[in-house]
Order: sequence, then structure tokens, then C-alpha cells
Amino acid sequence: MIEIKVPSIGESVTEVTLIKIIKQEGEHVKLDEALCEFESDKATFELPAEVAGKIHWLVKVGDDLKVGDTVAQIDASSQAQTAPVQEPAKPVETQESKPLAAVQANPKSDIASPAAAKLMREQNSSSDQIKGTGKDGRITKADVLLTPSTQPSSSQEHKPETQQISLNPQAKTYSRTERREKLSRMRRTIAKRLVSVKNETAMLTTFNEVDMTAILELRSKYNEAYQTKYGVKIGFMSLFAKACAQVLLTMPEVNAFIDGDELIYHDYADISIAISTPTGLVVPPIKNVESMEIHEFEKQLKVLADKARLGKLSLEEMSGGTFTITNGGVFGSLMSTPILNEPQSAILGMHATKERPVVVNGAIVIRPMMYLALSYDHRVIDGSSSVTFLVRVKELLEDPTKLFLHL
Repeated sequence: MIEIKVPSIGESVTEVTLIKIIKQEGEHVKLDEALCEFESDKATFELPAEVAGKIHWLVKVGDDLKVGDTVAQIDASSQAQTAPVQEPAKPVETQESKPLAAVQANPKSDIASPAAAKLMREQNSSSDQIKGTGKDGRITKADVLLTPSTQPSSSQEHKPETQQISLNPQAKTYSRTERREKLSRMRRTIAKRLVSVKNETAMLTTFNEVDMTAILELRSKYNEAYQTKYGVKIGFMSLFAKACAQVLLTMPEVNAFIDGDELIYHDYADISIAISTPTGLVVPPIKNVESMEIHEFEKQLKVLADKARLGKLSLEEMSGGTFTITNGGVFGSLMSTPILNEPQSAILGMHATKERPVVVNGAIVIRPMMYLALSYDHRVIDGSSSVTFLVRVKELLEDPTKLFLHL
């Protein structure tokens, strides 16, 4: 018996949760075949079989495990069955081959399959009311399911009156049911980190708004040609990320974070992008955004987003980042205060673009406007720095020419 244990997948990962069993109890597995899936606080990964053999599970789905815990045993001495062992088929007696007396006594009592006979007993169905479609008129399970039962089952006979009332379409029913589910490991980790940020940082948020007219015109004019050449469209996120990266290099305090009694500054912009997944929010970073072209950023973002939604991000792809951008606008958010992604000191929140009346050169005009929010750690970033950062980003977005000329 070979013991299968939780492997070490990273220095910061000490516990995992078993979320899916791929190979069932007693099933034969091959070498390197996936046995189950684990969820850590950063990513989901599969556990491969170290040897071939028959598997015996020692844990169940939902169990929290530590690195090194034994999850299963594999009997390496067992041999894989090349084909399932089948018992010799027994000849089905037809009405012609049975004694006449037996046929007259119960014409269909012995021509129902075992599964069909069991279902007939549960539904109190009579074989005389069911037309068999199997070989020689044999009643199959499908025949029973497709034939309505004329006799009420025991469960129907004892059904409470309240359930019968609910069948009345005119009656109003109010649910009072509750259900309890265990928090996923990722959701528990997110909860701990958000509370930690709230309690251990001096977080404030400053707001501004950006006129999206120039960006919308740029995308409308060049998107088709850009997609033909590079295979991707000009996305909002790539333009915002490039603008932030350019300003971050001129304002290193916004790109720094605290480590004990020291500040760590970065001469590069690794921008984490918030991606919503079925299991929670993940923020994988795209590295050296300041040196990337827009199409390179868009392609890498698509790869990370696809992996995130499939739960296939590696620990390396989840690690790092000096600044974060989150876009609540894709869900219709008009304004919000994003929370910091520790240990980073700042996060930019994008929102929905809405047409609003604004004053331009003394005249009221309708423009597509977006509110921007910058949450920052006041221990690292002063209020004046946060406002200046947001104003510079706004200027680059309202005049994209400056962005491409690095002005």
C-alpha cells in the first residue's frame, strides 16, 4: 500500500481543502493520473497518482488538510482489469418457451429487468399496464419511467396536507428553508486579508472623474485595424494600466509598500488586475507593464483571465504586484471605494461610463464620464500625492496622445 500525501506547493501554502474526488473508491488508477483537486488560498491544483493500482480514500470532500497529510492509499499489487468481467448472459424465456400454465398465471411477471422490477415495486405499478419495448417484450426501466403509475405510492398517500395545498397555483407559498455551506478556502483567505487591511492600514479614498470621449473615439477609429494587425482589440484596461504605469514611475511612493520599519520602492510597475471568478476575486499581476505594448498587455490579460475562471492559475502567476486596478464598471457600479490589496499601498477603481452634463469652456455639454477612485495607505502616501497621481492619470486618459508619446 503506497500512501498518497498532500504535496508542498509553495512556501506560503500550509493548508489545502479537498474540493473534488476524480477517482472513486476502489477504482483502478494509472501512473500520473489525476486523483483529486485541492484548493489553496491562492490556486486550485490536481494531485497525480504516484503509482498505478487500486485507490482507497482516507478523507472526504470538504476536509481541510495540511501539507504532508495522507489522503489516500494505492494498492500497487492490484492489476488493472483490461475489461470488465461479465457473467454469461442467461437466456430470456419467451412466452413460447415457458409452460402454458405459467404464462397464463402471470404473463409478464418474469420478463421485467431487475431494475424495472425494483422500480415497479417502488411505484406500486402493475406489469399488465406497461408495454415492454425490450427484446421479446421485456420491460425495461425506461418503460416504467415513461408509464404513469395509476396507484399512489406510500409516500404520496402520507403526504402532508400543506404540500397538497402548494399544488394550487392560486395559493401563495413562502419559503422558510435555510441551508448551510462551508466557506471555501479562497473565500476564507479573502475574508482574513480584507479584515487585516481594514484593521492594519490607514486607508483613505480620493475621487476624480475622467472624460472618456477621446478614448472612445480612439477605439472606434482604430479598433478594427488594430485587431487585424495584432489579433486583439484596444481595451479600456490596457489604456488605464499603461497610464497608471507611466505615472507610477514618476511617483515612486505610490508604487511602494511598507515592510516592517522600511519602505520598499520599485523601479518597475507590476500591475495586479482584479478578476472575478466563481470562487472569488483573484488579482494576478502583469509584470513590467511600463515596458509592454498595448497588444501584449491585452493578450496576457486574456490568458490570465481564462486561467482564473478555470481555476488553473499557478502560485507564481498569483504572486507579486506593486499596484492594483479593479473595474467595478463591468457590473454597473457608478462609484465605490476599493479596498487595498496588501502589501500594496494603492488601488485604482474604475467604474461605469455614463453620459452626464458637464461644463466645457463655459458651455454645458453631454459627455461620457467615468468616476475614478484611488484608495491608498496614508502611512505611505500623503493626500497631496494621491490627488496628484489621480489627476495625472486623468490627463493621460483624456488626451491619449500624451500617453503614447510618454509626455
